[in-house]
Amino acid sequence: MTQINSMTGPISSLRAQLRAQADAALTPETNNTGFTDRMSNALKEVANAQNEAANMTKSYELGTENDISKVMISQQVSSLGFQLTLNVRNKMLSAYKDIMNMPV
Repeated sequence: MTQINSMTGPISSLRAQLRAQADAALTPETNNTGFTDRMSNALKEVANAQNEAANMTKSYELGTENDISKVMISQQVSSLGFQLTLNVRNKMLSAYKDIMNMPV
């Protein structure tokens, strides 16, 4: 039973972190930040997640990190962030093409 608790501990803390980030993202902001500011912040967060995943993978390969679940979860978070960024870029390009093809 202690093995199960030791494995679910990091997952529970990551779940709490993700829930806090989701709550922060869904709460209305009092200040009006521009679209470019939001996009640049989102890109920086995705880049940070990718760097963190790369560092955790490297530390696991070197033997300093022993928890494979943390490494796999950080890689999945990084992958999801990249996929979301790619989809947003594709939608923005599609909208730009639609606007450019409108008759004047």
